[in-house]
Amino acid sequence: MNEPLLKVEPATISSTEFFARARTRLTFDVPPGLVDPNVIPRTGDSGNDRMLEIVAQEQPVRPAAVLIPVVDHPEPTVLLTQRSPNLSSHAGQISFPGGKIDATDASPLDAALREACEEVGLRREFIDPVGYLDLYGTAFGFRILPTVAKVKPGFTLAINEAEVVDAFEVPLAFLMNPENHQIHTKEFRGMDRSYYAMPFAERYIWGATAGILRVLYERIYLS
Repeated sequence: MNEPLLKVEPATISSTEFFARARTRLTFDVPPGLVDPNVIPRTGDSGNDRMLEIVAQEQPVRPAAVLIPVVDHPEPTVLLTQRSPNLSSHAGQISFPGGKIDATDASPLDAALREACEEVGLRREFIDPVGYLDLYGTAFGFRILPTVAKVKPGFTLAINEAEVVDAFEVPLAFLMNPENHQIHTKEFRGMDRSYYAMPFAERYIWGATAGILRVLYERIYLS
């Protein structure tokens, strides 16, 4: 599980440049919208933003944190998980390691590191946190704060099957190629809602995970 699934063309910027840009453009400042119900995260997708406005009126803010683990291979990969089909939210979907922020977590970063260890056994000594990406909202009422991290190869995973059923790596070059950023639609309360999807081999990466990856692309490659 520590190898890319497919060979793809290299990213348009080198691994060194990717992490250098990320360290320059990301910080560990926690956005107020993570806990403030009056601040609605903007995803840049008008259909998704309208959905979040509706959800924000109905559900309390549920802060969450995820880790975007970029594994520092010669051709970097992103470590993703497939969630258990028995979970109450986002069941069976492709996701980043992560979950809700507990009261005992010192920060969203600590929550993301804890969840990564609990879900797939990714230990902290392999993780070099880089900074927070933009806050991202979901239809389930979660406010997700992603942490981009550089991960040293050589780790051994231990899957917690109560939460995830698989972990795998996808080449960063594939995920950061806008030609692979498809826009799909589905109905949400009588209106069409658009969302990003990035199908890769037999994996269907979509929804919040694909949306967060799109935000990463815009921050690192377009800014």
